[in-house]
Order: sequence, then C-alpha cells, then structure tokens
Amino acid sequence: MASRETSTSTETAAGPRRRIVEAAVELLESGGPDAVSTRAVAAAAGLQPPAIYRLFGDKEGLLEAVAEHGYARFLESKRARLDPAPEDPVEELRDGWDTVVEFGVTHPELFAVMSRATGRESHAAHRAGLEILYGRVRRLAAAGWLRVDEELAAQIIRATGQGAVVTWHATPAERRDPALLTMLRESMVAAVTRAEPMVRAAESGPAAAARTLRAALPDDPGVLSEAEQHLLREWLGRLAGDGGAPRT
Repeated sequence: MASRETSTSTETAAGPRRRIVEAAVELLESGGPDAVSTRAVAAAAGLQPPAIYRLFGDKEGLLEAVAEHGYARFLESKRARLDPAPEDPVEELRDGWDTVVEFGVTHPELFAVMSRATGRESHAAHRAGLEILYGRVRRLAAAGWLRVDEELAAQIIRATGQGAVVTWHATPAERRDPALLTMLRESMVAAVTRAEPMVRAAESGPAAAARTLRAALPDDPGVLSEAEQHLLREWLGRLAGDGGAPRT
C-alpha cells in the first residue's frame, strides 16, 4: 500500500516538476542566469514559488535539474548521430567532438550550467554521455590509433571541446572565426591519435609571412600615412587569407 502511494505521489509531482524545469531552461536560454529567479520560473510554469522549494529544495537544486535536462537533450542529439556510426574510429572521434561543440555554441547558457555540474558526475544522462565518449576512445585503442593513455585521451577530448565553446562565446561576434574550431579539433586529433590532421597548425609561404609581418607592424609606423597604413594592412590581410584580422 505504501509503495503504491509513493508511486502515485511521484507521478503527480512529475508534471509540475517537468513544467518548472522546462520553464527554467527557456528563461535561461533567453535571458541568461539572472533571468532564472524562483519567482520568474514559477510564473512561467503557472505555479506558485513554494512549489519550486518543495520539489527542488532551492535554486541550486533547480539548476541541478536544469543541467540534467540539458544532458538528456544533448544525449538525444549524440545518440542520433551514432546511427549509423562512422566505420573509421578517427572520423567517429571528430564527429563526436563536433557534436559537443555544436551543442555548446548553439546553447551557450545551458552548456555553461551543464559544465558547472560536470564535476559531480551524478546525472544519469551525463554518465551515459561519458560512456559514449569512453567507448569511442576504446575503439581508437583497439584499432591501434591511440597515442596516449585512454583516460588522458578522454580528458584531452573533453577539455578541448569545452575550451572551444568557452573561447567562442568569449570572442566578440565580429571576430569569431570557424577556423578556430577546426584547428582545435585537429590539434586534439593529433594529440590523441596517430592519424594525420586534416589541417596543419603551422604553414610556410606568403600567407604565413604576411601574418608575421602584420603582427610585427607598429601601431604608428611613422613613415606611412594613415591611408597607407590601412592599405598595407588590407594587402597583408588578403595575402594572409583571413581578410585582415583586427588588431587588439
């Protein structure tokens, strides 16, 4: 009898709980962490604030549930890309890394909340996602591709993925370059596997020389007029192939 009452109570709470979490996620993604107040979440869910405290304890408990919700959403997208999985374990690694970064770039606020919760590793969806990652690493090792220890490989993969997302969002929109994500991914591939990177970090020739010269130019060359400086930087940008990265 007691177990039946407990089951009924859990089912009754599931509806409001889900509404609250989904409302919190929507507020988080539209307005950032400051928008996720208990009062605002309760109003968006059509409930009273005490319901949040009853179901989650406090705001931190609510954010924990939001992180779990985020992991579940991410896991769905991750599993969708597993079918069919690439036959090449290195391509599978690239695809998995891209999935993480794409999710983080698309859902910055939710990704940040999820990242803060990763240290506890208590979420079922998070553990399932890690198992997918470790499965990829094991397949690399079994195929003879792995360059480092499996645990270190997993740490490098996670660190570069999270770092790519954080750096992307920390960069002003007009200065974001998708090449950064490609270079970070291929640097990860080179560090973890024996595979040849799809792009190389170092290069020679006119493009590299143009970047070097542009970086070495003083803010005030003295012998050049302002118009000449602008023209020179434009030419160097064309030779460098990046359109002329702005100086900081």
